[in-house]
Amino acid sequence: MRITEVNVRKMKMMMKSPFTTSFGTFQEKEFLLVEVKDEHGNSGWGESVAFHSPWYSEETVETNLHIIRDFLVPIVLENAIEHPDEVNELFSHLRKNNMAKSAVEGAIWDVYAKRKGIPLAQALGGTAEKIEVGISIGINENMQELIQTVGGFVKEGYKRIKVKIKPGFDVNVMRELRQQFPDVPMMADANSAYRLEDLDVLKQLDQFGLTMIEQPLASDDIIDHAKLQPHLKTPICLDESIHSLEDARKAIELGSTKIINIKIGRVGGLTEAKKIHDYCLEQKIPVWCGGMLESGIGRAHNVALTTLPNFVLPGDTAGSSRYWDEDIIVPEVTVQDGYITVPKEAGIGYAVNPEALDRFTIDKWQFVKHQELA
Repeated sequence: MRITEVNVRKMKMMMKSPFTTSFGTFQEKEFLLVEVKDEHGNSGWGESVAFHSPWYSEETVETNLHIIRDFLVPIVLENAIEHPDEVNELFSHLRKNNMAKSAVEGAIWDVYAKRKGIPLAQALGGTAEKIEVGISIGINENMQELIQTVGGFVKEGYKRIKVKIKPGFDVNVMRELRQQFPDVPMMADANSAYRLEDLDVLKQLDQFGLTMIEQPLASDDIIDHAKLQPHLKTPICLDESIHSLEDARKAIELGSTKIINIKIGRVGGLTEAKKIHDYCLEQKIPVWCGGMLESGIGRAHNVALTTLPNFVLPGDTAGSSRYWDEDIIVPEVTVQDGYITVPKEAGIGYAVNPEALDRFTIDKWQFVKHQELA
């Protein structure tokens, strides 16, 4: 397979409502899309999940654009690729920048599956025909509004509710939600907002029967999480600390985590995500697929990945209408009774809507044989 053309678009889409975590609030989402074309004219799509500011990781939209344009594009245009797994190795000499790598690699996985005439899920080795999904709810300090929001998603059939927490917005919030929804699977996501000194607060969360506490301590930590877990009945799930198979192996060996959230962009692409999945399956560590407020293209990649057998916990891949008045794919990703049906069409299984694509594009670049045509 020869990649003959790479197109990069900077997108701007307005979310239905503001989304708040412990590190900030935003509603306008800027991100990059990558389209690759092979020598037969097949087209594949990938999405960068980096935000415009470095609050989740050190990567941003602008740094991703730099890495994709100046480093990754020349590599994929210069090399014949037999299988997308090779892209992971081709990029390996470039340190970090996982979200940029994932966007390009994801597009190549899509075009590879289309060349084969098979769904991306099948190309990855997935077998599930439908996947369970949960919902992620940002911080809302109006308790009645939060309860109404959670209740709405429970009625829609979502299989798990994830609530963002931060110091001062934690124990009382989860207590109220548990009283209102005693039987709903529920988890708390701290986004690295706590320290070991907050042990007494974190221990209080044990009383609510949570599925997990996600990333309570620092984003680059596995040592203190290993110290924290023995004091908690609730399983710790690591998110921001896991960027590779090696990170997952070390965290599991240290006892830092009992569950791992796999985000394709955070770990550098589908190939590395598969490796982490396979290792966790061997170690009997359950995994689930986290979300990064993706458009339909990134969402489609999440759906495909979640068909692998060790994704036994509901992920964050909600339907398109959860975040967008209009998505950039047709049909949009939909949820029925807490499940997404895995598409059977070749590649990601969803078509890009050219009108919506152009409407939300604020800049674009085209690369053909190392030449930028603007």
